[in-house]
Amino acid sequence: MKKIYAFIILIFIAAGCMFQKPDYLTMINANELNQVMQNEDILLVDVHTPEQRHIKGTDLFIPYDDIESYKDKLPEDKQTAIYLYCEGGPMGNAAARSLHELGYRNLFNLDGGANAWRQAGFAFE
Repeated sequence: MKKIYAFIILIFIAAGCMFQKPDYLTMINANELNQVMQNEDILLVDVHTPEQRHIKGTDLFIPYDDIESYKDKLPEDKQTAIYLYCEGGPMGNAAARSLHELGYRNLFNLDGGANAWRQAGFAFE
């Protein structure tokens, strides 16, 4: 019986590790993103499908599941900071994975997406 419990605990630990934030992505909250936007010229990309109302200052709309088709719109410098958002967050994570596979190394995702931006009271276009 102890072996069964140990096996179940091992499965829960392994499953929990699969849901950890990847090391190539930095999550940023709405207040932090707003502050960065006030102080820097950043590349802000909406990756939500279907297309939604954009955060004011959005530079590009690129569907999260079609990053490869928009390579020509992305910066040549793979160290350029790219800030991503979708409606709630998961599509931003998927887009970051695709961008990382293309060699980009300075990736940020808005935690809670456009919903968090809206809740914080910030502007949309």
